[in-house]
Amino acid sequence: MSDTMIVGLLSLAGTLVGSIGGILMANKLTNFRIEQLEKTVEKHNSIVERTVVLERDLKSAWREIDELKDVKN
Repeated sequence: MSDTMIVGLLSLAGTLVGSIGGILMANKLTNFRIEQLEKTVEKHNSIVERTVVLERDLKSAWREIDELKDVKN
């Protein structure tokens, strides 16, 4: 085997290892960012659900206040 072939094979091996390593690291970063976004969406959805309950309860409270005002008058 000539020196040129050895250098070529080593270059190929280095390129493959570097490319695969880069792909794996990018994949890990993407998965991490997706997990963080999922957590943020869960928090948002929780707040929306709580807001709906609060709005419903507030509407009931205002109705009761209006009924008490009507009874008083």
